Amino acid sequence: MFSIPNFFTASNLICGVLGIIFSLSGRIDLAPWLVFVALICDFLDGFLARKLKQASDLGKQLDSLADMVTFGVLPGVVCFILLIISGANEIVHLPNSTVASPWLSDSFGQSINALIDLYVGDLTGNPITTAPFHFYGWYLFVPFIALLIPFFSLFRLAKFNLDTRQSEQFIGLPTPANTLFFMAFPLMLWDGWGTTDWKSTISLLVLKDSILTSFIVLFSFLLIAELPLIALKFKTFKWKKNESRYILIMGSCILIMLLSLWSIPIIVFLYLILSIIDNSTKKIKK
Repeated sequence: MFSIPNFFTASNLICGVLGIIFSLSGRIDLAPWLVFVALICDFLDGFLARKLKQASDLGKQLDSLADMVTFGVLPGVVCFILLIISGANEIVHLPNSTVASPWLSDSFGQSINALIDLYVGDLTGNPITTAPFHFYGWYLFVPFIALLIPFFSLFRLAKFNLDTRQSEQFIGLPTPANTLFFMAFPLMLWDGWGTTDWKSTISLLVLKDSILTSFIVLFSFLLIAELPLIALKFKTFKWKKNESRYILIMGSCILIMLLSLWSIPIIVFLYLILSIIDNSTKKIKK
């Protein structure tokens, strides 16, 4: 039971739990880095299980349980908090608002932690009376849309364990890819924090509740969609039959060099587009 591959699976789970704890404390900027570590652990558990010939049904179940926390619950919690931030930013810009900004003069984590406390107080009927503004109406309930992510991730992961068609390709968006997409937003917000340049403008634009909720609904649907997607599994390293994989890898490297962390959501969209083109090409050839 306590094999080396299962140790890495458990490490994946711990990363997810730590990410949730940090996020609820306001440090949503740390959650993406824990996801990156979890992705490495998620790769190593399967790789080592095959190399050490320790693959088992128990390991398969443990992997799904760990993935549910790290790639299901954690992105849901992060998006919940992002929608709290979005609501606060919109409330203070309403015509009748007398408050300049919800951002405090403290650090990134302290400011977001203060907004979380304020939101929870308003949600539970125990408001902070000294606060300059409060959450109400739509802004009080819109963060719950983020729970679509863990809801559909649950079905996605269960489906993956039973679907024999997913040995060479994925059917529906993999939960790690979905998580990477949404982990880009707290990194973008953190990178644009305290500035007035294009980074701050774009990070606040993508955090508008109409845009973020649209992404949440779209990507939640993609998790369970009957959409064949590329899996980075090479039977041979020849260009033929691996064109889309090599284009994805090369394109991702170029985007990362040019845009750094801002490239993450673009890479996920590139992955979806190349998968659709690859699937269409195969259908034409048949």
